[in-house]
Amino acid sequence: MVPTGHAHLTDAPDERLRRDERWMHLALEVALGGAGRVSPNPLVGALVVKGGRAVSNGSHRAFGEPHAEVEALKIAGEDARGATLYVNLEPCRHEGKTPPCTRAILEAGVARVVYGARDPKPDSGGGAEELAAAGVEVVGGVLRRECLGLNAPFFKFSATGRPLVTAKWAMTLDGKLATRTGDSRWISSEASRKQVHEMRGRADAIMVGLGTATKDNPRLNCRVPELPSPLKVIVDGEAGLSPDARLLREDPYKPDPVRVLVAVVEGTDAERCGVLERAGAEVVRLKRAEGGHGVDVAALLGALAERNVCEVLCEGGARLFGSLFDAQLIDRLTVFVAPRLAGGKGAPSPIHGTGIERMIEAPILREIRTYRVEGDIVVEAKLGPWDWE
Repeated sequence: MVPTGHAHLTDAPDERLRRDERWMHLALEVALGGAGRVSPNPLVGALVVKGGRAVSNGSHRAFGEPHAEVEALKIAGEDARGATLYVNLEPCRHEGKTPPCTRAILEAGVARVVYGARDPKPDSGGGAEELAAAGVEVVGGVLRRECLGLNAPFFKFSATGRPLVTAKWAMTLDGKLATRTGDSRWISSEASRKQVHEMRGRADAIMVGLGTATKDNPRLNCRVPELPSPLKVIVDGEAGLSPDARLLREDPYKPDPVRVLVAVVEGTDAERCGVLERAGAEVVRLKRAEGGHGVDVAALLGALAERNVCEVLCEGGARLFGSLFDAQLIDRLTVFVAPRLAGGKGAPSPIHGTGIERMIEAPILREIRTYRVEGDIVVEAKLGPWDWE
């Protein structure tokens, strides 16, 4: 039985469910066509299936553009009449930048709609009931966990009003971010670094502390041609970032304007802030963290949410990771473990901050996934409860 959450909607028998899951897997792949360009909207893919074959597919390709269902139905034309529509998110019933998807589905004559996850927003959710009331067979909850996972930033943002935070770092097998002299180029393989650029292109913002921005002088861009570079967020308590930093310069890999937000504490010297603003950065003044150690990271995430940032990729350093960890604000991890040993008592480890007192208090990672990229081992996991799932 499919867990729809709606007693009056149709559940699928086992054989039909297996078939539905196969098509839903394809819809999830199609949804990736909008990666990096649809936020704060979710990634959505749709398939029109008739006579055992997919006659069309569509994805929501950019914010403000037609939704996936509308694209797929437009391509299908008359073949949509009597067909099944597969979509990873419940079709919307909201009149916004685009017309309601439920209207397009009914006008196309679709006989059956299969969706993965419920739309959590009150103004656009409820499309399943509208379609069922109009006589369309509706099946919900197919591959629900996978559909939630694809759009975890959207679901968290909708439920909590805060962005989802992914912490990413590369380390040696003995847990070092660099050698005792601070050298860190390169811990991970070239293939792993390419994957990081893909992660950047799918996130709304990339965040680092002042130490990382100063020591490494990175561009913090995305070098995947088809993906955009994210907003660059520098956690810089006293506006110490150099106006000549490479991250402030025009991106040689992208024609898009460079977007930089520098977070400082309230009362920071106005002249230093002005220097950064004249260099092209937006300077945001936020309250100081308890204990006086830099910017309050929860307040920073709130400021990013006001700018419709749904996902933040945090790349360190250890002090920033520690602030987020102590505040329980890290949602998931992606760690690249290289087959190297650095040694050294003074070589940095990934997470500083206060940390925990007793091992029994250490959060246990959930849904751990491991795989290899060249010689590196990549560990992906969830941290803390995801109450919005």
